[in-house]
Amino acid sequence: MLSQPCPSSSSFCGAASSPRSSRPEVPAQPGPPPGPAAPGWRREAAGSPAALPGGSEGARLSRPPPNLGRMLPRSRTQLGLFFILLCPANIIGLWWAVGSPLVMDPNSICRKTKRLAGKQAELCQLEPEIVQEVAKGTKLGVRECQYQFRFRRWNCTSHSKYFGKILQQDIRETAFVYAITAAGVSHAITQACSMGELLQCGCELTRSRAPPSPTAGPGTEGTAWEWGGCGDDVQFGYEKSQQFMDAKSKKGKNDIRALIDLHNNEAGRLAVRSYMRTECKCHGLSGSCTLRTCWRKMPHFREVGDRLLERFNGAFKVMGGNDGKTLIPVGDNIKPPDKQDLIYSADSPDFCSANRKTGSLGTRGRICNSTAMDTSGCDLLCCGRGHRDETVVLEENCLCRFHWCCVVQCRKCSVRQELSLCI
Repeated sequence: MLSQPCPSSSSFCGAASSPRSSRPEVPAQPGPPPGPAAPGWRREAAGSPAALPGGSEGARLSRPPPNLGRMLPRSRTQLGLFFILLCPANIIGLWWAVGSPLVMDPNSICRKTKRLAGKQAELCQLEPEIVQEVAKGTKLGVRECQYQFRFRRWNCTSHSKYFGKILQQDIRETAFVYAITAAGVSHAITQACSMGELLQCGCELTRSRAPPSPTAGPGTEGTAWEWGGCGDDVQFGYEKSQQFMDAKSKKGKNDIRALIDLHNNEAGRLAVRSYMRTECKCHGLSGSCTLRTCWRKMPHFREVGDRLLERFNGAFKVMGGNDGKTLIPVGDNIKPPDKQDLIYSADSPDFCSANRKTGSLGTRGRICNSTAMDTSGCDLLCCGRGHRDETVVLEENCLCRFHWCCVVQCRKCSVRQELSLCI
């Protein structure tokens, strides 16, 4: 375990010095804003702007720190590793803001995780810059998890004591976290290759690749083509993600937990690799398309998150076979899951009430949508306990003017908004 765990005073590592957002994220239409309450909210009624009743994340109306998540695997080695990946401030005293590049020394990860062995230790020794991209990809995956689950009872909370409990279970939520994190690592490494940030890789090699399929549109029939540009070398990112993320689970691959984790990691990587798209650019005089240059690009990571959320909704429940090496779907007449499906072995808690043993923060005090019928609606999110309406005052920038050159000056305006909060 680490000698310097995340500070107990905050559930968000590295969030203390994040800059104040110039414009809080508030939806234009009625409904709960994504994630925790937007910065700048305060109670209109007299009294201290303390947290609303309940311990649910996103329930405070006073400005919370940025919602940074963390990935906490089951083993002690991986637990320490992911604390370092997502909380570099505890290692080298540097802080980072939401949306900014990860500021850390990749060698610190390897120095502080002496229990690393095998492929992970090899990456640390020979390719520490890859480990830095692993950290970026992990953060990317957890952020996407928080976006996709922002309206659900479990909202991919970044509170370490609760998030760690979630990942000690084999439930559907755990399957999604493993898949989206493995996908994030693969995506981040591949993107770093295309941007020329890694010496080990670059643009995709296309010498032996088949010609690109013709694109629909007028004037493209019979057009000559050639591979060019800078295609994303997704295979390199896939292999490095596999090398790092699967290293510990492969040691106990006869265990049902390890088999499930390996399967979900692979499903996440395939959500990136299997959905590459071809982009082309026309060349010719006067806008004609006498020659097309084509290359392959990864899907946007939001598309990856959306696709994995669909797999989450249709996840398969499995149990271990008698040989200890196979997984069998539970239920009658159920087809075996394919490589892109998410799997789990235990039923999820309802996440209605706070329970540290199951990793549930509960939904008391969460913002809900009183008119929605989906998971963001007050009936489902509040678990039938009802909700109350409250008026808050939001400060935002307004009357902004551009002054030459190059400053934008804004005034502060107060906007009232009606919120529905779970009881």
